[in-house]
This record gives sequence, C-alpha cells and structure tokens, in this order.
Amino acid sequence: MDYQKKMAELMVLAAQQGASDLHLGVGKHPTVRIDGNLVPISNEAILTPEMTAGLIGALLTEEQQDKLISEREIDFAFAFENKIRFRVNVYFQKGYLSAALRLIPVHIRTIEELGLPSILHEFTKYQQGFFLVVGPAGHGKTTTLAALIDEINHKRMEHIITIEEPIEYTFSQDRALIDQREVGTDTVSFHRGLRSVLRQDPDVIMIGEMRDPESISIALTAAETGHLVFSTLHTNSASQTIDRIVDSFPGAQQSQISSQLATTLIGIVSERLIPRISGGRIPACEIMFANSAIKNLIREKKSYQIDLVIETSVQEGMVSLNRSLMELVRKREISLETAENYSLNPTELRQLLG
Repeated sequence: MDYQKKMAELMVLAAQQGASDLHLGVGKHPTVRIDGNLVPISNEAILTPEMTAGLIGALLTEEQQDKLISEREIDFAFAFENKIRFRVNVYFQKGYLSAALRLIPVHIRTIEELGLPSILHEFTKYQQGFFLVVGPAGHGKTTTLAALIDEINHKRMEHIITIEEPIEYTFSQDRALIDQREVGTDTVSFHRGLRSVLRQDPDVIMIGEMRDPESISIALTAAETGHLVFSTLHTNSASQTIDRIVDSFPGAQQSQISSQLATTLIGIVSERLIPRISGGRIPACEIMFANSAIKNLIREKKSYQIDLVIETSVQEGMVSLNRSLMELVRKREISLETAENYSLNPTELRQLLG
C-alpha cells in the first residue's frame, strides 16, 4: 500500500465531510468526528497494526519518529499541500500506535462568522490585562482565541507573540507584527518560551494553554506589567476558573494570586458547541467582564457568588450560560432536551424558560 497516498486521501475526505477530527487506531475503521459524533469510514479497511504504523509514519519526520519512540507520544502540526492543517497527537495504546488528527481551518474566522456574541469585540480593545476562554476540549476555545488575536492583527500596530504546542492557526501579518513560537521547534520548552517572552518586547501575548502554576504565574505577571495576555483553560465556568487558578497554588501563595487575578483579569468566556436542530453546532457562551463587584469577590475568595453577579449584570453585557442556552431554545436553534444536557443548572434553565 502507498501509505502517503492513502493518508492524503483520508485527510482530504475528512476535510470534505466537514469533520473536526480524524482517528486512526488498530482494529477499527478510520473514523471521523462530525458535529460532535464519531462516524466510522466503513468503506475503508479495518486497520491492522502494520497499516496504522504505515499511515502514521507518513506524517512523521525522522526526528519525530525518534521522539515518539523515546517519549511514547508526540504532539505536532501537519500541513497537507498548504490546503489543510492538522494538530496531530500520536500515542501508543496496548502497544500499538494510534493517532488523533484535529482539523484546523486555514481561514481564521471572525467573531461574526463563528456565530459568537458581538460583545466579544470588547476584549480586543484593551491595552493590558488577562483574558481567558474556557470550556471542555473540542468546544472551540482555540478558534475563538484565534478570532480575537486576528482582530487585533487587523486593527492595531502591536507586537503579538504566541507560545503554542503545537502552532494551530497560522496568522498572516497585517497591521501587527506577529511571532508564533512552537514548543519543541522554536523553544525548548513551554516554560523556557514563557520565561523569555517578556524580553521580546511584546504588546499582546497568547499562551496556547495554562498548564500549571508556573505558566499561570508568568501570565499574571505579564498582565500586571502592562501586557494584554490571552489564554485557555479546561474549566466549565468563570467561577470554576477562578477557583482552579487560585487552588493550583500552595495555601501560602493563594492570597497573593487572588490579589493579582483581581487586579489583572478583564474577562472570562466559557464556551460550548451545541448540536443544532438543523444540523451542525452552534456556540453557547457564558460571558463575564471583571467589573468592580467581580474583582472584590475574587479578592475576598467568594467566587461562589460570581454566578449571581453575572446573572444580574445583563446591562453590562454579561451573560450566564443558562441565558445563552435559553436564547438558543427560544430561537428554535436547539432543543430544550439538548439545552438541559449542556446546562450546569437545568432546574434554573427550566425556570428561565417559564
């Protein structure tokens, strides 16, 4: 079998079908994820260990092969004929190779094209501060962040530096000067890249993901010293995000972190991609602006009261996840049952819908 040719066919097929992911694993058909559902490509052969290794081998350089053998997994980006980009994770399971390929659209979509609330434009206007997009894996965090960064790129003469593992969306410089640094290729490690970023004269910093206390600490310091910092976290809501950040530090440091967070935070957007009645997926968002009430709650470690402030600050542009879901149900974009499945408080959602 010509593995390079077969791999190319599978990639093109995944792109044509509008898949978000392509999975390769022994004993299964190649499988795509479409609108959140896994769909086997049943006219393709069930993959043997040899076929899986051959297909995955077609993606790897020699250096990546060596890293995979020594570390047992590897993350990298792969561009096919400059038409389709993938974020690839290759790993072993039961001694056999497997791969998950996430499709990354070449075109960076705007906030409007993504169907996101227009209030998100506000977060691109700040000169300094800390902004987070949060939510489960595969619910559009990176795509939303790319839309915001690209908007700054088109509107402001700023130096933007991204630190990613791997680089997902590639930006075309417009008004901004953009440097995208990939861990493993452009910098030895995530922490090394982060530690040196402040010496590179950035205005805007985008950190692919908050990994640990060290990356959070550097992000907060960068925001405190006059930079605009964007990042993502795998949390479910604004209040849970505050808790996760503070709780990731030892007890003795938590007051200082709460204080830094209260000073620097400008907002948190929590996002879900919800299956539409008409097919495809549509975003639902909780939007929190860090106003003085929110900042006081962070300082006083009363994050459990944040949901109430969001609920009562609609006039400031804040939106609770339930309110966002309610709007989608009322517009008949999503079913009530689906909304309840994605709600963190279904009882309250039913009350809102009356």
